Amino acid sequence: MDMKTQQQVSTTEVVVVGGGPAGLQAALTLGRIHRDVVLFDDGAYRNAAAAHMHNVVAHDGTPPAQFRADARAQLAAYGTVELREVRVESIEEVDGHFRVRASDGRTVTAHAVVLATGVRDVLPAVPGLDALWGGPVAHCPFCHGHELSGRRVGILGAAAAPHLSALLGRIASGLLVLTDGADVPDGLPDGTGVRSERVVCVEPHEDGVRVTLEDADGRRSHEHVAGLFVRPELRQSAPFAEQLGLELNPSGAVRIDELGRSSRPGVLCAGDLAHQAVFPMPMASVVAAAAAGQLAASSAIMALLSH
Repeated sequence: MDMKTQQQVSTTEVVVVGGGPAGLQAALTLGRIHRDVVLFDDGAYRNAAAAHMHNVVAHDGTPPAQFRADARAQLAAYGTVELREVRVESIEEVDGHFRVRASDGRTVTAHAVVLATGVRDVLPAVPGLDALWGGPVAHCPFCHGHELSGRRVGILGAAAAPHLSALLGRIASGLLVLTDGADVPDGLPDGTGVRSERVVCVEPHEDGVRVTLEDADGRRSHEHVAGLFVRPELRQSAPFAEQLGLELNPSGAVRIDELGRSSRPGVLCAGDLAHQAVFPMPMASVVAAAAAGQLAASSAIMALLSH
């Protein structure tokens, strides 16, 4: 091996991929027990569009960027934690170790890997939704509902409308379900408004959202709501589950056990990219992600001790 290759290949005990709450907590847990860890953070975050985090004890209303900056500052106190602001391109297992290749051309070999790369949200194909995502368009009443107290709130999509309307019933002054051409679902609370026309587009309007609808005859009309809730489809934001052949749940998230272990020994998962089989989908929460990061790091340590 020549000198240049030696400089591009390094070894650590654990690699953590992902710099959100799950990955940051995993790195902190590993650092506090003086385990060597390389944390990769490519700067892409699921909650990047949100101005503030909510339902996070002691951090309710904190901007996500501030949360990450504070966490990084605290990680700097631990000499065994290295942060690399670069994208991981591939992970493969070779002779019982994991070879992690980054976009800067360097490779890190580790005994264990914690995946905390999260998911990306695929919104319904309605023009204007992407631009309002993380503001007046959201998916979680726990994170975004309270700020709409006493105002009219919309729900886009029929399938999730009964559940979302039940959660929002004590928050909103009125609820409007936009089925976008689908059948009106059963189980809506009394007094819930319903519009079944096709949703043409959404746009910001007077501190809220203006929804343009079109009926079968091409006539257009408008509705105004303070906020609009949708249920996005989830996709893995990174290719590593596929590269490593990890077992998936029907939701598309990685299947893990109670200790955050995937179907491949030495690969732990935390945050939105994974959940146990008993759950229908990941728990989309900063607090849940951080807790999962701590658990996955603890399992990684147990794997190291067994070597």
